[in-house]
Amino acid sequence: MPTRGRSRSGSGPRAEPPRADDGTGDGAPSGRIARVTLDEHTVLRRNPDVEHERAVALFDLVEENRFRLVDGPDGPYHLHLAIAESRLRLLVRDERDEPLVDILVPLLPFRRIVRDYFLICESYYAAIRRSSPSQIEAIDMGRRALHDEGSTLLRERLADRVAIDHGTARRLFTLVCVLHIRG
Repeated sequence: MPTRGRSRSGSGPRAEPPRADDGTGDGAPSGRIARVTLDEHTVLRRNPDVEHERAVALFDLVEENRFRLVDGPDGPYHLHLAIAESRLRLLVRDERDEPLVDILVPLLPFRRIVRDYFLICESYYAAIRRSSPSQIEAIDMGRRALHDEGSTLLRERLADRVAIDHGTARRLFTLVCVLHIRG
C-alpha cells in the first residue's frame, strides 16, 4: 500500500544540481505529477470495474510517479488528460496552474492494444466471478502483457517530450483506456 506524506527532499543542501536520474539506477526522471484530472466530457462511467480501475490509477499516479518534461522545469506538475480529434492530449501545467506544454499524441498506434485490452479485461472480470484461480491467473497474465505493451508504446511516443518511468507509464495507459470509453 502506498505511503502517504513521504518526503521527496533529501536532508541538507546539495552541492550539485538535481539530476534527471533519481539515483535508483533505472534512469527514471526525478520530477513528479502532483495532480491529475481527466476530461470529464469524454469519460463515461460505465460500470463499477471501470470506475475502480480509474480511481486506483488516479490515486496511485499521484502517490507514486516519475514524470519530467525533457525541456522544461522539474515540476511538480498538474496534468490534464483528454482525447481530442483522435489524439491523446496531455496539458502540463506548473503548480500555479500556468500552462507549460500541450502535448498531442496520435492514438492510431494504440487502437489495437486498447481494443484487445478491453476484450481481455471483460474476460478477466467475468472469470473472477465464475472461474478457477488457475484460469483467472492465465487471463491476468495476458492482461498484464497487453498493459505492458501499451505502457511501453506510450513511453516511446512521449520520449522526446516527457521522461517517465515504467510504473507511471502503466498508470497513464490505464487512464488512456478509461478515456476511450465513450457514450
